[in-house]
Amino acid sequence: MARIEFEVIRNWEKLPEGWSFVEVAGVATDSNDRVYAFNRGEHPMIVFDSDGNFLDAWGEGVFTNPHGLYIGPDDTVFAADNFDHTVRIFNTDGHLKQTLGEKNKASDTGFIPGKSPVQYGGGPFNRVTNVALDRMGDLFVADGYGNARVHKFSNSGEYLFSWGEPGTGPGEFNLPHAIAIDADDRIYVADRENSRIQVFDHHGGHLETWDHVTRPDDLFIDKSGILHVAELGEIAGKPPNTEILPHTPHASVCIMELDGSVIHRFGESDPVLPGNFFAPHGIWADSKGDLYVAEVTYSGGANRGLVPLDCHSLQKFKRIQHDG
Repeated sequence: MARIEFEVIRNWEKLPEGWSFVEVAGVATDSNDRVYAFNRGEHPMIVFDSDGNFLDAWGEGVFTNPHGLYIGPDDTVFAADNFDHTVRIFNTDGHLKQTLGEKNKASDTGFIPGKSPVQYGGGPFNRVTNVALDRMGDLFVADGYGNARVHKFSNSGEYLFSWGEPGTGPGEFNLPHAIAIDADDRIYVADRENSRIQVFDHHGGHLETWDHVTRPDDLFIDKSGILHVAELGEIAGKPPNTEILPHTPHASVCIMELDGSVIHRFGESDPVLPGNFFAPHGIWADSKGDLYVAEVTYSGGANRGLVPLDCHSLQKFKRIQHDG
């Protein structure tokens, strides 16, 4: 098995003067390795070249709460907006092509923010989280905070079917937060608050459960079939009164084979140091295998002093592979 490691590239991105991400919810690259940072600042989609030079920005005034980002092989951009319950589909210059879901209309799941958890699975969408495409270009959408389901749409955007209910059993979810699909159309779902990844066939049939991850926030499978997992850990994104003990699991990135075996895990306990993580929320690898990790540092805890407000929210890592 090849040994894969990553080296952080410090101060990679070059934002225009006076601009801020606030925090970066999702990250993805297109066919030219341009990097799209889906963030919660004034310019929701900021585009860089692979050296971190600013290229473009768009999406101002469009989104309520940027969440998951996915870019298809034809450079179609899928952006999940968590608060208005939609997935918007763009081309790379920000032209809106299609919207899935009805803006500001949540499906019925019994979920009441701050009052009632998800009571039963519902239709698309309630606090939708992320998207992935299969080989035919059909869409699978993780619908998480206010729902407990995965939905399938055709490549033209026609709703086909859903699966999932709230719970801890096979095929049940407690916040399906992210989704990835391999070359054989197996579907991997980050079942975040159950601290596991569930694997399904193309029809939603449960195949496997991996429980050796800690609150997986995002998943990405690269062209060589390596799974990258952004692990939130047990510190960021928890209720304000959560006690943080010395052994509390911290955030990390886990590199895995598609049989669930771990190749490498990195990220040390000090979240502020370059190369470490506080609230990893988005993950993507470019055509060279170099890795981008987006973090929701502000809402994850910087807003209550767990890390400084200027803690990194987007990092690039150079992939180093040792064969043998």
